[in-house]
Amino acid sequence: MSAPGPVSPWPYPRWIAHRGAGKLAPENTLAAFRLGACHGYRMAECDVKLSADEVPFLLHDATLERTTNGHGIAGDLPWSALAALDAGAWHSPAYAGEALPTLEALARWCLDEDVLLNIEIKPTPGLERHTGEVVAREARRLWRDAAVPPLLTSFQPQALAGAREAAPELPRGLLLDAPWEGWFEFARELDCVAVVCKHLLWDAALVAQVHAAGMRCLSYTVNEAQDAQRLLALGTDGIITDRVDVFAPA
Repeated sequence: MSAPGPVSPWPYPRWIAHRGAGKLAPENTLAAFRLGACHGYRMAECDVKLSADEVPFLLHDATLERTTNGHGIAGDLPWSALAALDAGAWHSPAYAGEALPTLEALARWCLDEDVLLNIEIKPTPGLERHTGEVVAREARRLWRDAAVPPLLTSFQPQALAGAREAAPELPRGLLLDAPWEGWFEFARELDCVAVVCKHLLWDAALVAQVHAAGMRCLSYTVNEAQDAQRLLALGTDGIITDRVDVFAPA
């Protein structure tokens, strides 16, 4: 475990587009990431899980119904079946036919467009550690020549443990929607560079604790101006938002 110390230089911008462009386009599709970039965002967040044949691809939910025309558990299907789904029509007719992207397809776009990425590892239940391992290995391969690697985050401790085992050099962050016993010790033991909290959890004491351990403080999902102002006043380091059309990322 790294010794606690001053917060190290941070290569990522403060403002991060949630799932590409928040709710303005179908989440976790290339169309959403293109739209976020059009609004000036130079970093985006995405959700990655594994197909049945272990292709890392973008999807938030364990199941397909909410954001595609598919049915059932996404991780039970091979990539060939997932690739044929419509992941845009649920959002609006303008996006009908938009496909689920692989992590590789998004990486190529990010590298071409100079957009940084926060990859949330979103395992199918029961595959936490293995998903972390596979996603981290793929991220290391895809960003092997990049100046700034993706930030790997997860709510699942075992996913982060798998990511560290597979690619220890890639930066990691622990996601929290509520504190749980031992979370802070776990983040330090896993050499996390960031803690990513539900924004209401941050207060001055928690920011000071995380910064004193040499980690950064990021927040999700911040869509109201008063919340953003509070987080900026607290000295937090990153804001993940749906409102790419409201918050200027400068």
